[in-house]
Amino acid sequence: MVARGSDAMEPARATQMGEAVAEKVLQYRQDESGWKICREGAWGEVGWYRGEGILNGTPDNVWDCIKPVAGTLRDKWDENVTSFEIIQSITDTLCISRTTTPSAAMKLISPRDFVDLVLVRKYEDGAISSNAVNVEHPSCPPKPGHVRGFNHPCGCFCEPLPGAPDQTRLVTFFQTDLSGLLPQGAVDSFFPRSMAAFYANLQKAVTRFYH
Repeated sequence: MVARGSDAMEPARATQMGEAVAEKVLQYRQDESGWKICREGAWGEVGWYRGEGILNGTPDNVWDCIKPVAGTLRDKWDENVTSFEIIQSITDTLCISRTTTPSAAMKLISPRDFVDLVLVRKYEDGAISSNAVNVEHPSCPPKPGHVRGFNHPCGCFCEPLPGAPDQTRLVTFFQTDLSGLLPQGAVDSFFPRSMAAFYANLQKAVTRFYH
């Protein structure tokens, strides 16, 4: 599904929002104080989580596995993604996407869908970032059988390692409101396990697709 006409988000507004969220996520990368690492629980109803890992694979190969584009490999290896689609393509680096996720935590967490504005940025040091925030889109109501979740400013940095061209540092920031009436214990246990599995499964995907 691609939005057209009156359903499309105005490009100037989308660009302004995208740049704002990218600056916010860059601040997170530069000043990591206040974040909980993935194994330490959540703050209230919204989980604030930071993950970091060194992956065996070039930055280009790691990025290919996680980049937010139509036909992405993400839903082929990420157990927490059932589908990813582009709702509106605004530029080559800016789009609105919908991601759907399966049930989790022994089905205490039902399937979710997320609609986000996503901006990709490239930096002079070779790093690439994906920066996202929840938006409402008229052509994308909640998917039947799913609860609409909300991402506060979040993203990831795919960074080359000096002196190690075949390795990549991946730093991730998640601020997700799953919505719905959920036991806090289920939320607290889901995010750390989910992030640990994300890194492990990403490494397997890079090895599978590029080695």
